[in-house]
Amino acid sequence: MIKPIKTMKVSIELTLTPLQNNFEEPIKEFIKKLRASEFTVLENPLSTQVYGDYNKVVPFVTSEIENTFNSLDNVVLTMKMVKSDRSNYEPNF
Repeated sequence: MIKPIKTMKVSIELTLTPLQNNFEEPIKEFIKKLRASEFTVLENPLSTQVYGDYNKVVPFVTSEIENTFNSLDNVVLTMKMVKSDRSNYEPNF
């Protein structure tokens, strides 16, 4: 019997930090590319979160990181990944 393939959902938090004087524009461009994707994207003042199926969202995020890194001389990207879709999280305390 063939088992159905179960998709693994992930939540990815990204913080892009260009090390240059004009840092806002590269951040805005990065976020716009994430927003234009098929994935759920949520933002707050400190980071951007992308939610979706692991096998789809990870290659997409990796590609966008590579494109951004190629366009900037000095940049830091902080990433956290959680195995689950936390896009509907609401504190219960």
